[in-house]
Amino acid sequence: MAKIKSLDELKKIREQAKSSVSLREKGDNIENMIQVRVAMATCGIASGAREVMNEFVEEFKKQGIDNAVVTQTGCMGYCYAEPTIELTMPGKEPLIYGYVNPEKVHEIIEKTVKNGELIDGIIHSKYKTITVE
Repeated sequence: MAKIKSLDELKKIREQAKSSVSLREKGDNIENMIQVRVAMATCGIASGAREVMNEFVEEFKKQGIDNAVVTQTGCMGYCYAEPTIELTMPGKEPLIYGYVNPEKVHEIIEKTVKNGELIDGIIHSKYKTITVE
């Protein structure tokens, strides 16, 4: 392990540790939390998913929304609509949004998270398979 050379480095390590502990504590009560899963497969990252994830984290923190957890996931199969996110509100079915950018993050938080309104960009997640007999 590298030596810590300044107080700022120590503070940064402390904040990272607090953040990971907070995420684990939230994990015990996840069904009562606002959950955002950002698809971070190669296509998602190339389309800007990392920026989307960071924007959700920062915006929840900025607005004092403490009952939210933002995590990453692999491919959700909607490569054509990347970056994609899955939003799950407590007691509700998940919603999948496509073509999410940092500006859309603000709209999702303001309209869907705070007011329960659906906005453009929802991808229908329940497709039925057609079988040939």
